[in-house]
Amino acid sequence: MARAVLFGVAMRALVFVLVASLVACTASGSGDRLCSGSSALGDGAGLEFTEHVKGSSATAIVVALHGCTQTAKDYEAAGWNEVADAKGFAVVYVQQSTANNAQRCFRWWDPAQTSRDQGEAAAIASAALAAKAKYGAAHVYVTGLSAGAAMSVAMLASYPDVFEAGAIMAGIPFGCAKSLTDSFACTNGKDQTPDAWAALLPDMARSSPPRISIWQGTADYIVRPTNADQLVRQWTKAHGADAKATSSETVGVATHETFANGAVERWSIEGMGHGTAVDPASGCGHAGAFVLDEKLCSTAKAAEFFGLTTDSASAPAPAPSGGSHGAPHHTDCTN
Repeated sequence: MARAVLFGVAMRALVFVLVASLVACTASGSGDRLCSGSSALGDGAGLEFTEHVKGSSATAIVVALHGCTQTAKDYEAAGWNEVADAKGFAVVYVQQSTANNAQRCFRWWDPAQTSRDQGEAAAIASAALAAKAKYGAAHVYVTGLSAGAAMSVAMLASYPDVFEAGAIMAGIPFGCAKSLTDSFACTNGKDQTPDAWAALLPDMARSSPPRISIWQGTADYIVRPTNADQLVRQWTKAHGADAKATSSETVGVATHETFANGAVERWSIEGMGHGTAVDPASGCGHAGAFVLDEKLCSTAKAAEFFGLTTDSASAPAPAPSGGSHGAPHHTDCTN
């Protein structure tokens, strides 16, 4: 059964690669490549994918999902491109379309979009696997803000065999909502037991749970801080541990706690509103709408949690055949 499941995912990735090879691409003088086209991956059609990579190979793929009202370009302000260039991994930005949602929200509340082999989740997983194969990467991770964070949790839950870990910036536990109406109760925070939350995870996520880094501002009135507590309950239970921190430290205005032997961590940032924490003064990101200067680089900390900042992680994997080396480039492909 496991082999059949993995074969199905691999075949969808192959379909994505074959379709992507048919889109039209143009090269700019700076080495950027811009592509346009479409694929037929069901209800996930309409998502746009942009790859940022330096050279023709990458040690890992980080899939980044923006928040509502944002675009993929907006979310580059979180600083992932700079860390990727320094450490040798690639970033795949996913952009929601207004055709799918008027506010460009990933539809994390809809099981038809978050379940394995369905909708947006299937399209994102296929794109991640295609990029992994394209750049010879050994690992795949996911991160996102708000609706993108909730969708990132869904990717960990529905595809734990694809995504090894995730960094969740103001997210929601998996399975919290079953409809758009229900989603509002979730953003305000639903209080459930660890057993109740874990029961909402697919069997595969409970048997082989990925690691998760949970980030939350204490003054977030869009996604209430209690959601971080509920995420800790859901994923510590999946890892067979209780929701009691095994270590705690203060980092600037943040409290950093670890659980389940480090498989789950939580960053609680005192006084921060809704957004992703960056530190422009240290070269980490650019402050803007929902990208907040908290003098703490969540991107660097997330990359560290993923294991991408070690010397071994920064050594690129052997380059696949084809491609070109040199300056970082983008590839924009519509799915």
